[in-house]
Amino acid sequence: MPNNQIKDQEIAMLRSELEMLMKERQVLLRISGAAAAFIAELDAETLQADTYDAADLLAEFLNAASEETLRDALESVHAHIVGDGESQSAQA
Repeated sequence: MPNNQIKDQEIAMLRSELEMLMKERQVLLRISGAAAAFIAELDAETLQADTYDAADLLAEFLNAASEETLRDALESVHAHIVGDGESQSAQA
């Protein structure tokens, strides 16, 4: 029985860890979705150089996400993608 008890404890720990990771994923999706919506609303021509560089870096990281992840992120903040297949932007 001690072997079953250890397995039950391991399962409980894994379940707890998975729940924590899923909650963390939801937070990260909301952050990413808000960032994507923010970037989509920026007018690059009016940004100062330092601000433009920071926005460009953020956009680069957002673009590295899969399309599915980006859609999940936008949905988490109730934003959606508008535009044709090539030039898409997020809109809240």
